[in-house]
Amino acid sequence: MFEFLKAIIYGIVEGITEWLPISSTGHLILVEEFLPFQGTSEGFFDMFDVVIQLGAILAVVVLFWSKIWPFALSKKEREGKTGFMSFIKEDIMSLWFKIIVACVPAAIIGLLFDDVFEALFYNPVCVAIALIVFGIAFIVIENRNKGRSAKISDLAELTYNTAMLIGLFQLIAAVFPGTSRSGATIVGALLIGVSRTVAAEFTFFLAIPVMFGASLLKIVKFGFDFTGLELGLLLVGVVVSFAVSMLVLRFLMGYIKKHDFKVFGWYRIVLGIVVLAYFFLFK
Repeated sequence: MFEFLKAIIYGIVEGITEWLPISSTGHLILVEEFLPFQGTSEGFFDMFDVVIQLGAILAVVVLFWSKIWPFALSKKEREGKTGFMSFIKEDIMSLWFKIIVACVPAAIIGLLFDDVFEALFYNPVCVAIALIVFGIAFIVIENRNKGRSAKISDLAELTYNTAMLIGLFQLIAAVFPGTSRSGATIVGALLIGVSRTVAAEFTFFLAIPVMFGASLLKIVKFGFDFTGLELGLLLVGVVVSFAVSMLVLRFLMGYIKKHDFKVFGWYRIVLGIVVLAYFFLFK
């Protein structure tokens, strides 16, 4: 039962930190230092901390269904249109093409060098450094943007070039744990003049193919020979991360309409310093 309690804690941490720009992978690595699973196969946690993101992704799909479902199936949605294209919501389909473009850099590098990056950078010190560096970046960019109007304030205004640039920032998160995938893409989007709301929403949608792909890759590498305990832990983690993500996503979309991201920058800096102090003094 204690192992399932750990899975619940991991699910809560994932659901909170996946969408707030403070690094879910970084937090899960740190939690694993204090609450490692017992009685599981070698490599199980490396797979677990990625696959439970599926719960977080499902929350995005549920909450933003009307903005991401590209097919018009009802008569009302197809009114005034004929032929095959009457079943396609062109604006949403265009958005998905931009998402795919933004995913290309991280997908290519991730497939080729995932094991290399994991061996080099998936450790508490690298996580702490990434937390601090991108925490500073949030504060600097928000101060820079203060009083400026966003160049892009609607998802429909995103161009393919803009999507590709945001995708390049996502690549940073694919290499360095602790950067935060949402943090990296939001920082990149803010830097090129995208509004906070659009930056957050595009980041959420961008996560759907990225996390599904990463989860599938991890499961294939681990194999499908789960023990009963491992399967139970995985299911609990996914369900809890889904439930918590539903709450956090609603909170974040309301929060950023009135506030900037600097509070997350300060949080990252403080956490990074605490982590460095802990591992240098006590490990």
